Amino acid sequence: MSTQSEPGLLYSEEEEALRAAVRDLLTDHCDPAGVITRTESATPHDVSLWKALAGPMGLAGLLIPEELGGQGATHRETAVVLEELGRAVAPVPYLTSAVVATEALLACGADDLLTELASATTIAALAVGLHVAPGGVVPLVRLEGGRLHGELTGIADAAVADVLLVPADDGGLYAVRAADATVTPQVALDLTRPVARVSLDGVTGRRLGDAEAAVRRALRAGAGLLASEQLGLADWLLTETVRYLKERKQFNRQVGGFQALKHRLAGLWLEVAGLRAAARNAADALATGEDTEVAVAVAQAYAGQVAVHAAEEALQLHGGIGMTWEHPVHLFLKRAKADSIAYGAAGTHREALAELVDLRAP
Repeated sequence: MSTQSEPGLLYSEEEEALRAAVRDLLTDHCDPAGVITRTESATPHDVSLWKALAGPMGLAGLLIPEELGGQGATHRETAVVLEELGRAVAPVPYLTSAVVATEALLACGADDLLTELASATTIAALAVGLHVAPGGVVPLVRLEGGRLHGELTGIADAAVADVLLVPADDGGLYAVRAADATVTPQVALDLTRPVARVSLDGVTGRRLGDAEAAVRRALRAGAGLLASEQLGLADWLLTETVRYLKERKQFNRQVGGFQALKHRLAGLWLEVAGLRAAARNAADALATGEDTEVAVAVAQAYAGQVAVHAAEEALQLHGGIGMTWEHPVHLFLKRAKADSIAYGAAGTHREALAELVDLRAP
């Protein structure tokens, strides 16, 4: 699927067609009640949904070149997919495997693994804590006698990965079979994107390339496209809250008609519109390679607070029902809170932005 992106922040016809296809699939296979039930089970990842997205639709290979079996698309199309996954709080390893791990493998030129990811026969996870920002300090494992030793924590979607991409203290990035590592679930707020501790006790791995460059590229793409997931979260929360307030009545009046609530929703709409611009700009910058670091830092300096605010407003404005476990708003609040520190918190990105534009604090 070779695509030609339109410049700027607008969506192309092809991107809108992709959105419609992904939304239809998620409507049929990822209802909120099902996601809640899955988070209470021993298998929080929806593997059947992942196979539907990655296999017939080919979405696992969007960023992978066509000659390796991928779609040869850009970050713009990938961002649209993440918007829809965010709207559904879909428990699939798309961001971690199809974006972050894929970018690391592209940096290393690991064509065989990329072909496996494109064909959806393999799920990969970069063994770097979900909280680490682009350019941040990356924990490393030890390489001794050709074997890897050490422990890494906060690895998102490690439990469902087939291959772990592990940075070592010799400067290399190693591909390790997940079956050779000990993967232990960790307690996390967001049950739809589980994190785990990865322990390596003398396992062998295949050196793919330079870890520093690959990890930096991967985390930058992850941070930039995370903003699109956060946009999807915020957009669903705003839309659902408006719908609810139009239906809910108090004192024989439509709750959405109260001026104070209308002002709160209008303010939230403006925040979401700003997030849409920032997220689209980050996706376009990643696709074109122009001002990428600035665009990603701007998006992540803003995205977290908007998504969290949207979730908090939705929870309050849904009243008593919003506080129940049966209503899905808590899934969105937890994902929004977890996303706000994923790939670097807002303050970290503001500091990075200040350096990039030479506006450091006095």
